[in-house]
Amino acid sequence: MPKGYLEHANISVTDPERSAALLTAMLGWKERWRGPSLKYGRSVHIGNKDCYLALYTGDQVHGDYTKGQPLNHIAFVVDDLDAAEAVVKNHVLEPFGHDDYEPGRRFYFFDWDGIEFEVVSYEAIASAPDAATGPS
Repeated sequence: MPKGYLEHANISVTDPERSAALLTAMLGWKERWRGPSLKYGRSVHIGNKDCYLALYTGDQVHGDYTKGQPLNHIAFVVDDLDAAEAVVKNHVLEPFGHDDYEPGRRFYFFDWDGIEFEVVSYEAIASAPDAATGPS
């Protein structure tokens, strides 16, 4: 059976630089590439060595997306949920849906275009005594 992983997702946003600044501050990601798209627009690729988001824009991109059409949300794992939430708030976005259940703590937010993101941390579980080996 083949094996694989998610390398990137390409999403349409009205302001790729603004979205890239959020992802850089929240995830510690870097710009990997920017330039004209093959058809009618431009993209900024923001990520790490293993994965990235292609932030595409063009004249036909207007934002104001509706949740679930077709995307429900994109999720990110962070090592410090409180610091990530502070970044979201500093970008004048509103976190909601805070929850703490196995396997981690999380919150959600909508960006300026109506795209929903989930931010989750598994740090409490990873640092708990015997988390790796289970009960003795």
